[in-house]
Amino acid sequence: MTGWNWLFPLAALILAPLLPGVINKVKAFFAGRRGPSSFQLYYDLAKLLRKGSVYSHSTTLIFRIAAPLILACTAVALLLLPWGGMSAPVSFAGDFILLLYLLALARFFLVISALDTASAFEGMGASREVLFSAMAEPSLMLGFLVLILHTGSTGLSGIASGIGFNDWQSSAPVLLMIAMAWFFLLLCENSRIPVDDPNTHLELTMIHEVMILDNSGPDLALLEYASSLKLWIFGGLLINLILPFRLDNLIYQILVFIPSMFIVSLLVGITESIMARLKLITIPKVLVGSAALGIVALLVKLVEYYQ
Repeated sequence: MTGWNWLFPLAALILAPLLPGVINKVKAFFAGRRGPSSFQLYYDLAKLLRKGSVYSHSTTLIFRIAAPLILACTAVALLLLPWGGMSAPVSFAGDFILLLYLLALARFFLVISALDTASAFEGMGASREVLFSAMAEPSLMLGFLVLILHTGSTGLSGIASGIGFNDWQSSAPVLLMIAMAWFFLLLCENSRIPVDDPNTHLELTMIHEVMILDNSGPDLALLEYASSLKLWIFGGLLINLILPFRLDNLIYQILVFIPSMFIVSLLVGITESIMARLKLITIPKVLVGSAALGIVALLVKLVEYYQ
């Protein structure tokens, strides 16, 4: 069954653009509207790929190569993501560090491409992206440290396969704190409400969208596609934590874990429908609170570990 572990990255490459569509459908339902099709991002990507890219005279080669590099980093990170009892296509001890570096590298290219445009608005968005990501990363790393202590494994596949029903019965508070911190991390890293509004058109309040204002055509398509893959990655991390099903049957894996991705999108859509966007000065406080959950969980796990 090991050879089938490539099926889930392939499923992600095909199905990831559906996740933003599900979120928009949920938001439209709460607003009493019909909303766009769940497949709208596929239509947008096809339209953008048929167009040409327009580049400002102030941009350099950095701006032109940023979009393909961002997509490449995100796609490689996808290969490190396990699915329940099935190991990732690329798995080794400490692979979670590579996952963090790949996501950080993709963010680095996004930030420098925004700065390369010499736009004050895009530079403002880039500074916010760097600030919030620096404050969000501790909660992700603290969560991994807690799970390493809990499972005794330093690889993503070993961590995912080491969490079952018994773990949720014996260590539910610790795992729940990590799940809550990671869910807010998912909202922050993917520029969703209450951290950012992907549908806003006010440059003064945008973070991610303002950084890609100068992108067009195929470049914009690659960035939008990479964003959907990033949402899939963070959703996969959350599902591997909160779902204790460790199934050896490939069909059961498909029936449980892939639909779970759309359940995560459903939760994101509900969150965006019942919450307003936070003030920019409030977001760091929430991020610090998310990291504090990780610290408390780590302290509890250290006490258990050394007893």
